[in-house]
Amino acid sequence: MFDGSSLPIEENLAKTAELVALAHDKGLSIEAEVGAIGGTEDGVTADGEVADPEECKKIVALGVDFLAAGIGNIHGIYPENWKGLHIDALEKIQAATSGIPLVLHGGTGIPDEQVKAAIAKGMSKINVNTECQLVFAAATIKYCAEGKADPSAANKEKGFDPRKILKPGVEAIKAKVKEKMELFGSVGKAA
Repeated sequence: MFDGSSLPIEENLAKTAELVALAHDKGLSIEAEVGAIGGTEDGVTADGEVADPEECKKIVALGVDFLAAGIGNIHGIYPENWKGLHIDALEKIQAATSGIPLVLHGGTGIPDEQVKAAIAKGMSKINVNTECQLVFAAATIKYCAEGKADPSAANKEKGFDPRKILKPGVEAIKAKVKEKMELFGSVGKAA
């Protein structure tokens, strides 16, 4: 994954071309990004822009395998005043990029009906890392709040063992991933 979306388009194109050559030389696939995804990631903050279909077309012409294009999506937690995905922009990007697999960054918190609409219009991969982090944190906090990790208690089960502390969080992520796979329609489709 190369995110050159915060760069001027010509610089994004140049760096993406270089990385496509390097990745493909090693037999690796590469995902590129156009139109800054909203929120903050890796120290870069953006407002949830809509990518220009012509810029998407130029990036795809370099030979990328996947394209993450901004359609109003945001990394992290969505604000209350978020306007929603621009499905019309997604349709234009899909038409301009000849069916390349499109990626939706910032999938956490997007209403299910909008996710389904995006999938119907060609979205192939949806990132929901923040959602996984949130359920992990909540389950781990609950475990600790229940006193199960307290080493001073008569704790014969050694609930303070890091493997036990982290297990509820891991199980919560598994459940969330299963839920999302069902929503995305990807159950049983792995190759």
